[in-house]
Amino acid sequence: MEKQTTFLAGLMLMLSIVFGAFGAHALKEVLAPAQLETFEVGVRYQGFLSMGVLILALNSQRFAFRCIRICWAMLIGMFLFCFSIYGLVLGAYFFDASTVRFLGPVTPIGGAICIIAWCVFLFRLLKYGQQ
Repeated sequence: MEKQTTFLAGLMLMLSIVFGAFGAHALKEVLAPAQLETFEVGVRYQGFLSMGVLILALNSQRFAFRCIRICWAMLIGMFLFCFSIYGLVLGAYFFDASTVRFLGPVTPIGGAICIIAWCVFLFRLLKYGQQ
């Protein structure tokens, strides 16, 4: 079991719960419905991706291949994807929307990293299997 990866996945999972509560209570009154829905997409994907990394990290010894790099790629992709969404939504509320516009292209890059990491995991699982 990779302690750092497991810890970060657990931390990101906990933060998804905190951010979800923050969105449901504190942001509900200040954001437009479309902005709140976008924020919730980030929270939902952060929860899904964190849980996936946590499961892989806790079961890493079961695979006939090392999946530490895959987990790190998933965490980096999740961070880029979700936190760029948070930045776009909250930045547009606190600042002028044009000041956070640079985050727009970051979101699909993070999503692509996550998708590629899962594809690599599935490919290696088919190729090398489990122990």
